[in-house]
Amino acid sequence: MSLNGKVAIVTGSGQGLGLAYARELARQGAAVVINDVNAETAAQAVAQIEADGGRATAVVVPVGSTEAAKALVAGAVDAFGRLDILVTNAGILRDKSLLKMTDEDFDLVINVHLRGTFTCVREAFAYFKENNVPGRIITIGSPTGQRGNFGQTNYAAAKAGIVGMVRTWALEMKKAGVTVNSVIPVAATAMTKTVPYFQKAVEADERGEAMPSFFRHDLGFGTADDVAGLIAFLASDAASGISGQAIGAGGDRLQVWTHPTAATTEYRDGGWSYDALRANAEELFSNENLQGYGEEFLPLPAELQPEPAQAR
Repeated sequence: MSLNGKVAIVTGSGQGLGLAYARELARQGAAVVINDVNAETAAQAVAQIEADGGRATAVVVPVGSTEAAKALVAGAVDAFGRLDILVTNAGILRDKSLLKMTDEDFDLVINVHLRGTFTCVREAFAYFKENNVPGRIITIGSPTGQRGNFGQTNYAAAKAGIVGMVRTWALEMKKAGVTVNSVIPVAATAMTKTVPYFQKAVEADERGEAMPSFFRHDLGFGTADDVAGLIAFLASDAASGISGQAIGAGGDRLQVWTHPTAATTEYRDGGWSYDALRANAEELFSNENLQGYGEEFLPLPAELQPEPAQAR
């Protein structure tokens, strides 16, 4: 197995996507630190990995603070003697449109996703550098951070910020031989279960059946296990030359996202005054030049249309 002898921390791994990542890392030979805020949930995740033949321990702590990050790294070293891999998956949602979003809604999401990623990565990198470990850091982004999504100001800010930090960290960590990337998962979660558009895909998954090809291929939407393979690959020695990237995974699709780059470039002697911009606005800011935002889903085929609530 490719990760034999390695030790990984996966934050927010008591269930859902995080547990799928932890189980795949364990299947590939890594010992895993499970993290959750609920002790019973964390214990169940550890038992599941051990039942699969893997090794795991739990650190029950809410991600966000420096103290939590230190506890996670210490938990890995105390239980397994070292640390090689960090996956920052922990997160929460507080979705509301801008005028309804409170300071608390914003701060809670930023604290767990953005600050929690920052504190955990800082602590892990300090360990890697001090112990000459060519570590692997895998952060978790989102299509919302790449494109935006209605009602997710806080989440979009956090996920876009994570990718921004990854690009900076790739520069700072290169000399130490540590890689850092962001994975953009597109998978069935507790949240997608509530979205009618994904009803047929989620129902198929819950029956243990393959999702329809439209979802897996055309939309790149799949299960947590479809993302877990990329997590394990980026954690391996085979990915030593990959850093500073945002890589999407979902269903049958893999995507390497481009970094922001200028769509058009125009020059004018003397610069662009207000009058010059007005005079050239139609050409400079044509529909072809302006960039899209938000996720646009393909029309659902008739056979995959959600059923009315009363018919279910």
